[in-house]
Amino acid sequence: MPLMQKTLEIILSALREQGQPLDANALDRIIRARNRELRGPVRAVAKKKLLPFYQKVKESDPELWHGWDIDDALEALLVRTLRMKPMRTASGVATVTVLTKPWPCASACLYCPNDIRMPKSYLADEPACQRAERNWFDPYLQVALRLRTLADMGHTTDKVELIVLGGTWTDYPREYRFWFTRELFRALNEAADANAQRASIAERRAFYEHCGVLSERDDLAAFARNEQARVTRGELTYNQAIRELYGNDAGWQRASKSQTAALADVTLEHERNTQATHRSVGLVIETRPDCITPGALTEMRALGATKVQIGIQSLDQNILDANLRRISLDRIGRAFELARLFGFKIHAHFMANLYRATPESDVAGYRALVTDRRFLPDEVKMYPCALVDGTGLVEHWRNGTWKPYTERELIDVLVANMQATPPYVRVSRMIRDISSHDIMAGNKKVNLRQMVDCELARRGGGVEEIRTREIGTRGADLTELALVEFPYETTVSSERFLQWVTPEWKIAGFLRLSLPKASAIEAARAEAERERGVIGSTGCEAMPIEGKAISHQAARDIEPASASAQEERSARGAFSLAADEAMIREVHVYGAVAALGHASTGAQHTGLGRKLVARACEIAREAGYERINVISAVGTREYYATLGFEQHGLYQQKEL
Repeated sequence: MPLMQKTLEIILSALREQGQPLDANALDRIIRARNRELRGPVRAVAKKKLLPFYQKVKESDPELWHGWDIDDALEALLVRTLRMKPMRTASGVATVTVLTKPWPCASACLYCPNDIRMPKSYLADEPACQRAERNWFDPYLQVALRLRTLADMGHTTDKVELIVLGGTWTDYPREYRFWFTRELFRALNEAADANAQRASIAERRAFYEHCGVLSERDDLAAFARNEQARVTRGELTYNQAIRELYGNDAGWQRASKSQTAALADVTLEHERNTQATHRSVGLVIETRPDCITPGALTEMRALGATKVQIGIQSLDQNILDANLRRISLDRIGRAFELARLFGFKIHAHFMANLYRATPESDVAGYRALVTDRRFLPDEVKMYPCALVDGTGLVEHWRNGTWKPYTERELIDVLVANMQATPPYVRVSRMIRDISSHDIMAGNKKVNLRQMVDCELARRGGGVEEIRTREIGTRGADLTELALVEFPYETTVSSERFLQWVTPEWKIAGFLRLSLPKASAIEAARAEAERERGVIGSTGCEAMPIEGKAISHQAARDIEPASASAQEERSARGAFSLAADEAMIREVHVYGAVAALGHASTGAQHTGLGRKLVARACEIAREAGYERINVISAVGTREYYATLGFEQHGLYQQKEL
C-alpha cells in the first residue's frame, strides 16, 4: 500500500474512533511512527503533504476515495486536523494578495526601496512578490494559484478578500487597471471548475513564454542586474531604469498589448461573481493620499473596491518634507474625508523611525492619527522604517544623520501606539515582509508584534485595538454576546462602531456606520464636478520629480494610454451620494471561515451580521436619514439583497 495512502487511512481510523479532530501531538505521533518504519534519513511523510494528497485522490481517483467511506462530518474533521496555518482564515475570510507589474512611480520618497524587478516600494524577496514574479505579475495566475495553495492547506476559499498592492494604482493606465481587475474576478469565477482553470493557467503560461517574458528568479536577476546596479549607485532613478529596462524589451511589450480591457468587461465578471462559488467579499486597492479624489474613488467603486490602503507614513509636516514625501497634512486630511464619504474602509500606513523622526514625534504623530477628527483610520499598518540599499536614506545612515532606533526605543513606541489605538481600529501588522539580508539597518525580528504583546502584558492595562480582541478560531457562545455601540466624530460625519462582544471583551463581529454631514456631501459634489471638467486628469496630482511633472503621462514611454475624453468622463461617473443617505462602510463577523450555504460552529452565518445591519438602519432612521447605502463587495450583493437592499448606482440602498 502506498505510503501516503496508508498514513491517511491510519488518521481516518483515529478520527472515527475519537469523533473529533486530532491535536498536534497525536498527529505528530502518527507521522513520526510512519517515518520510523521507513528508516530513512529524510521524513518521507509530512503534514503539509497529506491534505493535498487527499484532495488529489478525491478529484482523480473516485474509486479509492469512495472506498474510504468519508461523509461530510468526517471530512470536516480531517481538514481541521490537517489544516496548515489556521490563522490564515481566522478573521473570517481568505485573503489573496496580488501585485501589479513594475511601473514608473509619481513619487520618490527617501526611504522607499528601488527594486526595479518590482513595482515601487516592494522587494523581490518578499513572499507575495516572489509569487507575483513567478507568474509574470498576471492577476489571474496569482489568484488561481494562491487559491489552490490555500485549499491544499485546508482553508475554505469561497469568501475571498483581494488585496492589490503595487505602489500607486492610478499611476497605471486606465485600460490596464480595468484588465487587471477583470482578471482578478475571472480567476475567482473559474475556480470552481478545476479542469477549466488548469487549462487557462497552462494557456497563460504558454502565452508569456511565447512572448519571451522571463519568470525564473535567476533569469530575472540577470535581466535587471546592470540597471539595478546603476540605480543603487545613483546613476539612474527608478523611473528611468523602468523605462529603459521594460520600455525596450520586446517580450514585455508584446505581453502588454494584451493587458487592456473596458469597464464593461469588468462588469460582466462582476455579474458572474455574484453567483460564483468563490466570491469577492472585499477588494483592496493601494494608493497615495494625493491620488484620492472623487473621480478616482468613483472608478474604484465601479471596479468593486471596498477598501483603500493609503500611505500616510507621518503626520509631522517637517518629517514628510525631509523624506521627500511631497504632500501636505491638509491633503492627507482631505483624502480621509473623501474616502469616508464614499464609504471606503480606510487602511493607513504609518512608519516609525523615518529620517528626522524621534520616538517622541512618532508617538505624537500616531496619537494625532487616531484622535484628530480629520483622520481616524479604520485599520493601520504600523511598522518601523528599515534601511534598504539603493534608497536616499543610505547616505543619511552613512553620515550619521539617521540611525535606527534601539530595540527598546522601538518597542516603547509601538507599545505606546497600541495603547492609544481606539476600539474601532485594527492594527493589521507591525513589520514588512522584507528579508533580513535586504535590511542594512533596522529591525530584523519577524516576531516584533509578539514582543510588543509581551511588553503590553508585562505592563498591564487593556488594549482596545480590534485584532487583539478577535475571537479567531475559538468561536463564541452566542447567548453571552452583547451589542455595544461606540460613537465618534470626524470632520465630515458622525460615526457609529457597533460590535458584538463577549464578557471578556473579545469581538465576534462589528459594523461601521457613517452618518455624513450635509455640508460635507455638498462640498464633495462640487469637487467632483470641478474634477469632471478637467479631462485627462488621472485623479492623482503630479509631483515635481527629476525636474518635471511625473504622473500617468510619464509612464507613456513604456505603454501609451488610449482613453478618450468621453471614456474618461464615463469612467468617473457622476457623483451619486445624497445628504439624506447614511452609509454602512463595513460589516464583518469573525471566526474561522464558514462555507457559503453551510452551517457554522463559529460566529459566521449565525445572524450576527443581520442584527448589526438592522440596528444600523434603526440608528440612521432615528437620526433623520431617508435611505441607507452599503458599500457592498461584488460577492456580498446577494446577501444584502436578502436584507432588503437594492442596487442603486455604485452602492446597494434601502429605504428607511
